[in-house]
Amino acid sequence: MNNTRGFANLAAPNVQVFMIEIKVPAVGESISEVTLVKWLKKDGEWVERDEVLCELESEKATFELNAEKSGILHIVAQEDQTLSIGDLACKIDETAERPAGAAPAKEEKAAPKKDAAPAPKEEPKKAEKAPVESDAKATPVAKTMMAENKLKSADVKGSGGGGRITKKDVLAALAAPGRINGGEINRNDDRKKMSNLRKTVSRRLVEAKNSTAMLTTFNEVDMTNIMAIRNKYKDTFKEQHGVNLGFMSFFTKACCYALLEWPAVNAYIDGDEIVYHDYCDISIAVSAPKGLVVPVIRNAESLGMAEIESAIKELATKARDNKLTIEEMTGGTFTITNGGVFGSLMSTPIINIPQSAILGMHKIQDRPMVIDGKVEVRPMMYLALSYDHRIIDGRESVSFLVRVKELLENPELLLMGKDPVKTLLEV
Repeated sequence: MNNTRGFANLAAPNVQVFMIEIKVPAVGESISEVTLVKWLKKDGEWVERDEVLCELESEKATFELNAEKSGILHIVAQEDQTLSIGDLACKIDETAERPAGAAPAKEEKAAPKKDAAPAPKEEPKKAEKAPVESDAKATPVAKTMMAENKLKSADVKGSGGGGRITKKDVLAALAAPGRINGGEINRNDDRKKMSNLRKTVSRRLVEAKNSTAMLTTFNEVDMTNIMAIRNKYKDTFKEQHGVNLGFMSFFTKACCYALLEWPAVNAYIDGDEIVYHDYCDISIAVSAPKGLVVPVIRNAESLGMAEIESAIKELATKARDNKLTIEEMTGGTFTITNGGVFGSLMSTPIINIPQSAILGMHKIQDRPMVIDGKVEVRPMMYLALSYDHRIIDGRESVSFLVRVKELLENPELLLMGKDPVKTLLEV
């Protein structure tokens, strides 16, 4: 964190205020500016050392600015303001007196907990007030009518004081079934500034479309065996490893074997050269609150199933909490994205440049399949591999996807990438 100390003279002679300047820290070699998203503390408020002051957003990630010292906060930069690295964000007056209720508040609250008698009496009183707040949203008659007609508060627009729902509002909603807002016409527009992260996603997607010879090849995989394994071992797996057994670990394993067999799919173009990798850094596309992020599982080819699931869980949690670091999203040799969690049946994913390929997973759906001359219902998933045709030929892309399909439909192959019986017989 960049900070400098400065002095400001007061009216009284020989009295000085000792200020600490909190500046925007460097967050990456290629990042020169950030956006101040939100102040978590107010101007003039007392802050503790290491307490989070605000959220900053770069073109790659969201990070926090912490207090260097305890004191009174003096905000300089405003929300939604674009700041360069090294710009002043705020100041802290560490000479200010600690407010009476700042630190002791927690200690005072801890003491009554020892007295078991008063605490239970106060908690029920607070709990009893909760229904009163919900009652304020609708009159008793309106509430009864909504319950009888199975209407939610979101289905009825209140016209009473403070948005209170009246009998008239419920009748209006019932008179216009299937119409949002009771059929009331609304043509309001809401214009918001695009975040740095969304700008970067937009720029990179357009760049990928314009700078690569992108094609997509499709196949489908029968998920019967993997689903059977999950159903049989999911409880034991969670007890042993503390994480759920998901589909992503199977797909990551399968892709690692296929990538090492077809290295062009795991490579990228750098000028006039092709850079090949003997390792698999798998990027996992995750939908975060502020946009799509792609954290990386390093050396996934050397990880076990539990290790892969743990890494995915950790990265997904950080993504949802906007806690991913630049390092965790940098690099990657191949990307897997799962549109199936949103219900997508088929799509053409866009390459995550500078990588040369991306695998798209989709929704598992029961479909009739011909098995040994008979029609059977099987849980099927469409797979899509988008690739850069400048470096990957049709033979390689199709062979890669067929290999992934083979490994997924025969999970025992994921143990060593080969048929155990053929390995035993050396055939």
